[in-house]
Amino acid sequence: MADTALTEAETTPRFGTSFASGLKARAWGLGSVFGGLLIWELISRFVVGNKLFLAAPSQVVVAFIELTRSGELSKHIYISGLEFLLGYSVACILGILLGLAMAQSTSAKQALQPWVSGLYATPTVALAPLFILWFGIGIMSKVVVVAVLVIFPVVINTEAGLRTTSPQLIETVRSFGASARQIFFKVSLPSALPFIFAGLKLGIGRGLIGVVVAELFGSRAGLGQLISQSAETFNMPALFAGVTILAAAGIAMTSGFGWLERKLIPWRE
Repeated sequence: MADTALTEAETTPRFGTSFASGLKARAWGLGSVFGGLLIWELISRFVVGNKLFLAAPSQVVVAFIELTRSGELSKHIYISGLEFLLGYSVACILGILLGLAMAQSTSAKQALQPWVSGLYATPTVALAPLFILWFGIGIMSKVVVVAVLVIFPVVINTEAGLRTTSPQLIETVRSFGASARQIFFKVSLPSALPFIFAGLKLGIGRGLIGVVVAELFGSRAGLGQLISQSAETFNMPALFAGVTILAAAGIAMTSGFGWLERKLIPWRE
């Protein structure tokens, strides 16, 4: 009875402390965002004083509302979102499979490593016009650009995660009669999950960049096309509206992967 009371007394403060720490961290994050927006508004209104050079957040909100009412914004978001989703999904699947092959087979690593290292160091963004020439200005060229930009962080992190699995832990599990399949799913893959999630999160930013760059070179619709058109007409509020949507999407997806990582890898906490 006394032990139970002691356990409850010890657990409650820890939970309260954890909740307070999380609330404090969120407060700091929100305060930083609102502070940055306030500084941006003041500089735009009283220092620059011309929305042609720097649009204020309030002007960006107005542009966002106007684009939403006209239905133009939903069209651009749908096109860019579809391009990103297809390219990102293909890159993640292929990247994880290639990373697994490189980690499990020395021959596969030796064969693929030069291509991975060389293409990862290549400014793939500069190849976007070539992809558009090959695949046209439709959705396929954008999907290819996104996939090429995303796949390499996923491959590198997956391969690194599997290779950093503790050999002592593998030998211990093998000594208890575990099969190669059990070792992979029970030891190697869980050990590599943090690295895989890191690669997936790195791919988000690269994928969004790929969407915008590909649409800048040639597109009928999309957020990149909206940004390009707004820049040509010096419509800075609409330009910042497109950029803000991309930034918000990146933050939301990264946070979503962080939440999923905490659920699937609780021992990381």
